[in-house]
Order: sequence, then C-alpha cells, then structure tokens
Amino acid sequence: MRYARVGAALLSLCALAAMGAGDEKKPSVKSMPPAVVKTEPQAGQTDVDPATVKEIQVTFSKPMTDGNWAFAQTSKETFPKTTGKPRYLDDRKTCVLPVELEPAKTYVIWLNKPPFDSFTDADGHKAVPYLLVFETKK
Repeated sequence: MRYARVGAALLSLCALAAMGAGDEKKPSVKSMPPAVVKTEPQAGQTDVDPATVKEIQVTFSKPMTDGNWAFAQTSKETFPKTTGKPRYLDDRKTCVLPVELEPAKTYVIWLNKPPFDSFTDADGHKAVPYLLVFETKK
C-alpha cells in the first residue's frame, strides 16, 4: 500500500509539472486529476478470499462521472471474470465491479491506463492511472 501512495504522489507531482511553470492558475483539488485513494481488495493483498469477495471497489479522491469507467486487463489470465456491470455507489467516488474470483490466482488490473482512460471526475479530468494487483488464497 505504501508503494501505491508513493506512486500516486509521484504522478500527482508529474501532473503539477505538466501544468507548466508559467501557469497563473494555482493547483487545487478541483483543478487536479482524481486519484485512487483506496481499493478493496487492497493493492498487494495476498490473502483475498475468493469465496466471500464478490466485487472490486475503487474509491477516488473526488466525485466521478457516472457511466465512465476503465478497468483494463494486461491478459485474460490475470483479469477477473465479471458478473455484472460497473456502477458507482451513492458517494459517486466509489466504483464497484462485480466479479467472480478463483482460488490461488494473481489478478492484475489497470485503472485508467491509456488508451483505456474513461474514469473522469465531474469536471472531465481523467483519473491518474493506477495498477491494482492482488492474490487470492487457496
């Protein structure tokens, strides 16, 4: 989890740098891209119970646009079987993907990795890409 936070911080710094030194606009939560602040299962978790975990939850730093999501696979073998369509909880910050997980498997899911980058906030800012990797227990 520590590495995920460091990665998100580095990407945020890159976003600040991309604004340019000559920009008059000061950065703010509203002007910056949304970032993943929490996932269930957690990134790096190695004991996910496939019998009880039936969805992946991704929570962003600010409200997101409904109907826009981007769960990208690196391969068919490491992407979970989906059992429904993604949806946002009432907070519009947490996106839920219904899944069926298998025992003793590593899952790798990119969130908002271009060209699959449809996660956007209410102002149209694309979310910072995030790599979610976790393992299920036997």
